[in-house]
Amino acid sequence: MKNFDFHNPTKILFGKGRIADLNDHVPADAKVLIIYGGGSAERTGVLGQVRAALCDRTFIEFGGIEPNPRYATTLNAVQAIKDNDITFLLAVGGGSVIDATKFIAMAALYEGDPWEILTSGSSKVTAAMPLGSVLTLPATGSEMNNGGVITNPEKIAKLPFRSPHCYPVFSVLDPELTYTLPARQIANGAADAFVHIVEQYLTYPSASHVQDGFAESLLRTLIDLGPKSLETPEDYDIRASLMWTATLALNGLIGAGVPQDWATHMIGHEITALNDTDHARTLAVVLPSLLNDQRGHKYEKLLQYATNVWGINEGSDDQRIDAAIDATRAFFEKLGIKTRLSDYGIAAAEIELIVTALQEHGMTALGEHNDITPSDVRRILEASL
Repeated sequence: MKNFDFHNPTKILFGKGRIADLNDHVPADAKVLIIYGGGSAERTGVLGQVRAALCDRTFIEFGGIEPNPRYATTLNAVQAIKDNDITFLLAVGGGSVIDATKFIAMAALYEGDPWEILTSGSSKVTAAMPLGSVLTLPATGSEMNNGGVITNPEKIAKLPFRSPHCYPVFSVLDPELTYTLPARQIANGAADAFVHIVEQYLTYPSASHVQDGFAESLLRTLIDLGPKSLETPEDYDIRASLMWTATLALNGLIGAGVPQDWATHMIGHEITALNDTDHARTLAVVLPSLLNDQRGHKYEKLLQYATNVWGINEGSDDQRIDAAIDATRAFFEKLGIKTRLSDYGIAAAEIELIVTALQEHGMTALGEHNDITPSDVRRILEASL
């Protein structure tokens, strides 16, 4: 395991009724912009709880953040901040809302064109507004990390960002808030968290015994509880474990000091940018084919994955790897997530559009070895049809 620094300043407020604790964690003199997505936050009563918890503070609301948050929408929120002298941001929603809020927090203080944050690297960011979050969908881990993704349909681009300035100050995680979520969103969340873990784990051996064991435990938890969370949507203990697993999947801990492979995510982003397919579903399409295509580089870790995650010990090494990849695809399918490009209306002709988009965005050397080229991506996608 390599040398590393680990820093995560987000305070987690976990458990039933923790929205009430907003009164203790939002500055008393703050002028708050509550940022949320669609009408479900109102219908489920979450926004009502947030309003009550903010007590006598001044706040305004900004709704309409999309499932793949749009760049233009974030700029409208920045304008609302300037027009109303906002001093604190509060994201109420899932990963898309929190991602958007982080970007808004940076863009509001950025002196240049905010698009540069996405295209030129967020190292140019020197400050961001303080923000907190109330998580309603366990999936992305955005509630406890410093990154996100923003979509610009006009440019057919979905681009990531990361900055030490945009960690949430705190995040409220109440598993009961997930009870009313559609099964599709819960399934997506479990799949997204699963792939987050895999991309920090399934690379090559690096003597990372603690991180590997932690990652394997999280994967087994998702395999067990992902389907159960769909069967018993109001089982608090299952939803609590699912929510906490999704947070731990991408809060930086299991990835500290280990090689990482984010090729599946980068390819998946371009599929979403092409036709707005749910993020998690693009990952479920790409990952099995990528693992098979890159099995030479990942051989030892694939065998470890087969044994320690899936309990596959019979057969030759190649047969065990085949079985582990098949089990991965079957897990997604058990969640109700289809795993072929054709399931989402993408045919062979569209593959070149995806490959070209990756090239235009500089994604030409992906993977833990930086050696997955556009030609490799084309081959992986063809195998995903």
